[in-house]
Amino acid sequence: MTYDLILRGGRVIDPSQRLDAVADVAFSGGKVARVGSKLEPGPGTVVRDVSGFFVTPGLIDLHTHVYWGGTSLGIDAEHFCRISGVTTAVDTGSAGPGNFAGFRKHVIEPCQVRILAYLHVSHAGIYAFSNRVMVGESEELRLMDPISAVEVADANRDVIVGIKVRVGRGASGNSGTVPLDIALQVANEAGMPLMCHIDHPPPSYEEVLERLRPGDVLTHAFRPFPNAPATQQGTVKQEVLAARQRGVKFDIGHGKASFAFKTARAMLANGFLPDTISSDVHALCIDGPAFDQVTTLSKFLCMGMPLGDVIAASTINAAMALKRPELGSLKPGSVGDATVLAIEEGRFDYVDVVGERMAGDRRIVSEGVVIAGRWWHPQPDA
Repeated sequence: MTYDLILRGGRVIDPSQRLDAVADVAFSGGKVARVGSKLEPGPGTVVRDVSGFFVTPGLIDLHTHVYWGGTSLGIDAEHFCRISGVTTAVDTGSAGPGNFAGFRKHVIEPCQVRILAYLHVSHAGIYAFSNRVMVGESEELRLMDPISAVEVADANRDVIVGIKVRVGRGASGNSGTVPLDIALQVANEAGMPLMCHIDHPPPSYEEVLERLRPGDVLTHAFRPFPNAPATQQGTVKQEVLAARQRGVKFDIGHGKASFAFKTARAMLANGFLPDTISSDVHALCIDGPAFDQVTTLSKFLCMGMPLGDVIAASTINAAMALKRPELGSLKPGSVGDATVLAIEEGRFDYVDVVGERMAGDRRIVSEGVVIAGRWWHPQPDA
């Protein structure tokens, strides 16, 4: 077989294969071709020496907002992915059925990075999220658009992976679980998983969890009090354990207001690791406290989560949540995406959404990515 690209001599960490070893990774025809030692290049093969670095499947950020120009919270997907080592950005509800066509035509289709989406059940998605205007789209129930949401989701199954809803005092006012119940009807009708945002009550963490189905995702899962998953005594709430037992997925979704070190320490101390780690990057948190995906991953590494589990939470676990098994893996035949990472040692300052600071001894840094079997460097002119 003739290879288009070989990443030579990196430490390959691929949790989908329980692989952690120094090896070469070869790509051909936009797919992963082979992982092995001393792979032989052909006349036209590009060989990149990545010895001393880590090679992982292309990172998946399960919670982003990348409808740049179409919503006030959107950021530029390609810029974000260049600095963050992400090859698949999953937009979570920026667009609803009333404006998804523009998101697809003007952002998703031209983008070099893969963008998948959870479609918001609200007609225009998250339409009023800025420093000056903050209106919870789920508070106005007249904006719930379940029939159109099913139609748009069904017509765009190549890029729409699920249904999104935001509930909580900030997102839905006093509507409680009503928007969630509407979104669940849409998800059931479309045959798709649901991702649910939660902020301050109402509704409560417990009320949300009891409604979620196997395969549904609760994002902002390690948020601060109120509506935290841990008790004041530092144990995991029984409702949380029961939800995981029946297959509900717990996603970080760091963002501007949704991740606290105190909560994370309690959950990790009880052996409750997140299923997926995501940044929830948007215009109001890309300059802090979330910054990007590798910073979010670094926080968990510095809190003692094993490196393999950190990588799994942004690769194979995310791929399984998306029901896209061709992603998040370096198995031959998988999508030809990979991320090259460095782990720097030193003293690094990390901050959560309530202002608590943590001194970490390591930092994960993106050194570049492979997209569809081609090298895509973090700097546009490289």
